[in-house]
Amino acid sequence: MDYIDYYKVLEITKSATEAEIKKAYRKLARKYHPDLNPNDKEAEKKFKEINEANEVLSNPENRKKYDKYGKDWKHADEFEKAGYDPNQQQYSRQQQGNQGYTDFGGENFSESDFSDFFNSMYGSSGRSSRGQAKYRGQDFNAELQLDLASAYTTHKQNLSVNGKNIRITIPAGVENGQIIKIPNHGAPGANGGPNGDLYITFLIDNDSDFKREGHNLYADVELDLYTAILGGEIFVKTFDGKVKIKVPAETQPGTKVKLKGKGFPVYKKENQFGDLYITYTIKIPTQLSAKEKELFEELAKLRNHEH
Repeated sequence: MDYIDYYKVLEITKSATEAEIKKAYRKLARKYHPDLNPNDKEAEKKFKEINEANEVLSNPENRKKYDKYGKDWKHADEFEKAGYDPNQQQYSRQQQGNQGYTDFGGENFSESDFSDFFNSMYGSSGRSSRGQAKYRGQDFNAELQLDLASAYTTHKQNLSVNGKNIRITIPAGVENGQIIKIPNHGAPGANGGPNGDLYITFLIDNDSDFKREGHNLYADVELDLYTAILGGEIFVKTFDGKVKIKVPAETQPGTKVKLKGKGFPVYKKENQFGDLYITYTIKIPTQLSAKEKELFEELAKLRNHEH
C-alpha cells in the first residue's frame, strides 16, 4: 500500500507528545467530520486518514514500531524474528525467493500481501499469520447548542448521533466550547474491538443581561441620581431571582459591588457558585419641571458658595 506519513496527516512533528497528538487529532477530526462535510469525498478520505494516523500514533508501542518500520509496522515482530534491519534495508541472513519477503512462519509475503491497516480498520480483512487484529472504533464528534439558562441547571437531554438516540445528563455550569466525552458511544470496533467514544462540544448562547466569565457573572445596574446621592435600598436582578441590597450615600458611577454566591454554578461541584459583580451607572434625570430646575440651580449656587 502507499506510504502515508501519519505525522503529516495530523500536522505534527515526530517529537510530538501524547497530549499534542490527542489535541491535533480532535481538532482535525472535528474539521473533517462527515456530518460537517456532507457529500465531500475528499473530506471523507481525510477524515479516515486522520483516524488511521491517530490509531497508530496514540499507542506508544505502535508508534515506536511505526517510527522504525513505516507502513509495515504491523509486521515488526516478524521482521525482528527474521533479523531484518530497516536502516540497512536487508536481512541478517540471506533470504530465498524473488520479489517477496520469505520465511515468516512458513508463509511467503509479497509487499501486496501486507496487511493494509486502513482497510482492516474499516472492516476489510488483512492477511496475517496471527489472524485478524481487533481495532477500536472511530470517535464521533457532535455539537450541542444551549442557552445560558439551560447551562445553569443540571438536566437531561436527548441527542441523535449517527442515527442513534441517546439520553445524556448535562451538568450545571458547562462552558461555551467545553468538550465532554461519552465513552463507548462512537463507532463499533472492527473484529470485536471496543467502540469509539463520543465527544460533544457545547455551544452556549448567552441571551441574558449577564456577562459570564467562568463561574462568575457581571452586570451593570442603573441607579437614579437621588439614590446615588442620598443612598437607599434597591432590588438587583440575579440569575435566579432578585435580591435587596443597600446603596451607600454618595455612591459614584463605576462603583463595583460583589454579591457572593450569586454567580454561575461551578461545574460538577455540588451547591458551589461563583459570584455576581455589579457595576453602578447613574441615570441623569431628564425633562425637568420648572420647580426641579429651580431647586437644582439653588443646589448649584449653594455648592459653589461653599467651595
